[in-house]
Amino acid sequence: MTDQTITLRPGDVILADWRRVYRGARVALDDSCRPAVEAGARTIDAIIAKGEPVYGINTGFGKLASVRIDAGDLATLQRNIVLSHAAGVGEPLPVPVVRLAMALKLASLAQGASGVRWETIGHLLACLDRGLVPVVPGQGSVGASGDLAPLAHLTAALMGVGEFFVGRARVPADRALAEAGLAPLALGPKEGLALLNGTQVSTALALAGLFEAELVFQSALVTGALATDAAKGSDGPFDERIQQLRRHRGQADTATALRALMAGSAIRASHLTNDDRVQDPYCLRCQPQVMGACLDLLRKAADFLATEANGVSDNPLVFSEAGEVISGGNFHAEPVAFAADMIAMALCEIGSLAERRIAMLVDPALSGLPAFLTPKPGLNSGFMIPQVTAAALVSENKQRAYPASVDSIPTSANQEDHVSMATHGARRLLPMAENTAAVIGIEYLAAAQGCDFHAPLRSSEALEKARALLRGRVPTLADDRHFAPDMAAATDLVRSGALVAAVGAATLPAVTETQP
Repeated sequence: MTDQTITLRPGDVILADWRRVYRGARVALDDSCRPAVEAGARTIDAIIAKGEPVYGINTGFGKLASVRIDAGDLATLQRNIVLSHAAGVGEPLPVPVVRLAMALKLASLAQGASGVRWETIGHLLACLDRGLVPVVPGQGSVGASGDLAPLAHLTAALMGVGEFFVGRARVPADRALAEAGLAPLALGPKEGLALLNGTQVSTALALAGLFEAELVFQSALVTGALATDAAKGSDGPFDERIQQLRRHRGQADTATALRALMAGSAIRASHLTNDDRVQDPYCLRCQPQVMGACLDLLRKAADFLATEANGVSDNPLVFSEAGEVISGGNFHAEPVAFAADMIAMALCEIGSLAERRIAMLVDPALSGLPAFLTPKPGLNSGFMIPQVTAAALVSENKQRAYPASVDSIPTSANQEDHVSMATHGARRLLPMAENTAAVIGIEYLAAAQGCDFHAPLRSSEALEKARALLRGRVPTLADDRHFAPDMAAATDLVRSGALVAAVGAATLPAVTETQP
């Protein structure tokens, strides 16, 4: 965790703050939400006192909603739902994702519409503060009725069942709580259902994918501009007037960034009057159109997820002023599924276009550069196989990009007969972002190598900063050497944000900062 602390105001958290939580910021909760939480808990107490059947409070769940539960069994009912629903499988979700899911759940419960006690919210916050992160299997949710299985594993750990990550160690939950000075959570009426119902895991996964996609997108603009200079491509297609006639905001913002990145390039200036090429390949010329569409798509996904992250997706919901509990369907994660599909498509296209630029650079007929970007082709293979690796990663992303939201399968004896598949749709995003970052890392190497052939001419100030950053880790490729470490170093500069920082993030269009 970082020393930075984000204070959540339930229902009013900006995406930049969710990103800071994902990156490791500590979490605090604005105490002004406490009266609403306590009012919700009192409403639950009043309903129990009346003895009327209300779903999730004194009835069974799902298909068993018609089964009435005696007052003496209400605590057992809540414990049972958690343990029975903790049925996930697969590798654990990444710790940053689970921390984000915990914060999202905290912000949802703290709006007072879930009927939980203030002590329960305090327990969840205390676990976050002490660095206790539940071990949550990644598979088992269909995205309705919420993320039941993964949230059950999260909740079970709060109760002392299962495991926590403490640092890098997996520790039995009861022991981890004891060592942190916390008692296991004892659930009150409705609290098990409130903790299990909701879209917080799928939303956390989708947000993580969005944050990584934004960084990959910005990095690809830098490497795309550098590749354009390496190929002595024209910046004419980035002219502002072209974009104004198309009217897409993302396209215009992308072209503005590309113009700024290439401004003042001596490489570009050297061939303004003596290049007989009329038009560049689409991978260079259509960057504003393709990358701009990706930007618009990511921004729309950001809008979906900003709304979802601030909403309440529990069921049933408590309306304290009216003293009512109403059963609905806010747990259905269709908005998250659509957002995840948007991000997946954008990641796929960002990598696809970058791979085409790599292929163009290694082809002397298109780039005008030595074959495979090596001074001694034949004796050396140069960038031959890194381009193949990029193609393999792009193809893998294409296979993963099929929309998850178009799938559904009935569950719970057909009571839950349409589901969103948001969770596995969002779970693929981080691997897709890793693949795309690796493609961008390969392009970074290839574009820098291409520009090296134009010495002593230099690129723009911004792009020379990007080249200098890389050359501080990876020297120019003169003769073949072990390539994997070079690729790993370049990809690390992409994934860490160092490449974007080198050219100045303000030069590049943002995805998430557009949100209020």
